[in-house]
Amino acid sequence: MAWDFSTEPEFQEKLDWIDAFVRTEIEPLDLAFSSHLVYDRSHPIHTTVIPPLQDQVKAQGLWACHLGPDLGGLGFGQLKLGLMNEILGRSNFAPMVFGCQAPDSGNAEILAHYGSDAQKAEYLHPLLDGKIVSCYSMTEPQAGSDPGQFTCRAWRDGDEYVIEGEKWFSSNFRYAALAIVMAVTDPDVSVYQGTSMFLVPTDTPGIEIIRNVGLGGEAPGEGSHGYVRYNQVRVPADNLLGGEGQAFAIAQTRLGGGRIHHAMRTVGACQRAFDMMCERALSRVTQGEVLAKKQMVQEKIADSYIQLESFRLLVLHAGWTIDQVGGQKARRQIAMVKVLTPQVLHDIVYRALHIHGSLGTSNEMPLMGMWAMMPVMGIADGPTEVHKLTIARQVLKEYKPSEGLFPSAHLPPRVAAARAKFADLLEHEVAQH
Repeated sequence: MAWDFSTEPEFQEKLDWIDAFVRTEIEPLDLAFSSHLVYDRSHPIHTTVIPPLQDQVKAQGLWACHLGPDLGGLGFGQLKLGLMNEILGRSNFAPMVFGCQAPDSGNAEILAHYGSDAQKAEYLHPLLDGKIVSCYSMTEPQAGSDPGQFTCRAWRDGDEYVIEGEKWFSSNFRYAALAIVMAVTDPDVSVYQGTSMFLVPTDTPGIEIIRNVGLGGEAPGEGSHGYVRYNQVRVPADNLLGGEGQAFAIAQTRLGGGRIHHAMRTVGACQRAFDMMCERALSRVTQGEVLAKKQMVQEKIADSYIQLESFRLLVLHAGWTIDQVGGQKARRQIAMVKVLTPQVLHDIVYRALHIHGSLGTSNEMPLMGMWAMMPVMGIADGPTEVHKLTIARQVLKEYKPSEGLFPSAHLPPRVAAARAKFADLLEHEVAQH
């Protein structure tokens, strides 16, 4: 019987190295530079500071571990990636230093499977080497979480496809060398059978960035989530990835990995908030004693620890399930961690912020920035409500309706059947009395 919660010593040594490396070499980057510079390859940090750090990661054999050996990675399973990513989740820069930042990690997998040799040479290899960044251009301003409302079209015109329409929240478009764009190629069938995926270089004529949208708290124009219009943008027919109508089949594989990796990194963010909470509770004195002795503070710490450990184990189990049966058959597990990600982040960060008082709400602590990521995690890669539907539908497949008028757990017939089974003993009991 295989049932284990331990990490083999050799990999634990790697995790210990990652932990120390992130703490001493990468987390200072978060303090010195704005997070948008993770993707801005024009900044000198990407020629002077980042490459030597990436070289150290490569020397440890930890570069792009989500990719197979044929693409320069180690092909780590999701369980190992989970243990790694909960450390990388403490820092905005860490995934990029380790070659596994979103959306580039998922886009690289798409290019690896569906790109031509020429496209791989021009885009995939520089993407894997961290020389360029990419964008995933799927959501539309009028559609939200309903792809059935997509109106961005693409049609064949000789040796080219023409793309016309708008895309919303195309993250990092302003910094990207290429975008992977989803567009409807057959409006007469279901969107899930009539949508296709295209590789679009961002310097292609006809692309217009209407504006760069920022998250709450960012100044207007400083955001990196592109509101993009494709004005009859022409790309070679070879830039169709997969075949016509295959966009959602390709996207599901990509999004499943993205969802579980978001959850893995959120474990690290929650651990960071929890550490701050505990330190504050042991340091701050009020009404003659440290906060840690206040029962309501103890309750917050206990609730947070239970949530964190439960969430972490569920994420690791989801990763293990993907390793065992593949992402498609692990949809329920992926959906469960996606639902829990914003909820656990919300609860733990709020408690940590609250225990810090006014300092927690200030810009002298990172907690408000972490708090702002909570609603993002509830929307990115599909809203929480959609994933709850997935869970319920998957679970209900394992059940069937009751056969009669009353539920199968209705007591009268069950009691009668039990009494009939043990009739002799019941009669003996009555006789004794």
